[in-house]
Amino acid sequence: MISLLVVDDHPVVRNGLTGMFASDPEFEVVGEAGDGDEAVRLARALRPDVILMDLRMPGTDGVTAIGELARLGVRSHVLVLTTYDTDSYVVPAIEAGATGYLLKDAPRDELLRAVRAAARGESVLAPAVAGRLMHRVRAPGAGPLSQRELTVLELVAAGKTNREAAAALFISEATVKTHLLNIYSKLGVSDRAAAVAEAFHRGLLTPKG
Repeated sequence: MISLLVVDDHPVVRNGLTGMFASDPEFEVVGEAGDGDEAVRLARALRPDVILMDLRMPGTDGVTAIGELARLGVRSHVLVLTTYDTDSYVVPAIEAGATGYLLKDAPRDELLRAVRAAARGESVLAPAVAGRLMHRVRAPGAGPLSQRELTVLELVAAGKTNREAAAALFISEATVKTHLLNIYSKLGVSDRAAAVAEAFHRGLLTPKG
């Protein structure tokens, strides 16, 4: 039996998902959460096999919760279930540690298959999401900076080293370097100082105080 934690700020959505999985003897919903903080707390206590995680929620959002679960070493596999398929949601969620990313219009059978796959640790992506990621791989310089890239750039602008930025975001220095290379490509620059200057020029960063 696959144990599930359902995380969504809408009670109707939680009830619908819980009812759907309860009708199948292969699954057991062991808990429900309405925000990221509650999700982290319940995940630590219940250790479900899979967490169905919404992204946009009041208080602590889904991406932040996913990152916190990874930092705490919670081994549950997180399957994002949301209505948003833009780069600004997809990329940060996967970078934070999500196993998969599905949209809420997914058919019931597709969702059940995805949860089974996530429980095995397999990556599951909605077709629209997979297409966006393929486009990013083929044309890494295209598109706006992701929220995580903006966060890295803010830390760089504040004078943080790669090591300090990595510690602040609970990621590796290698990941910070990868983010910086993507930032350079998107902004058409070749170093940290130029990236910060260009970000201010474009209004992506604003002077503090």
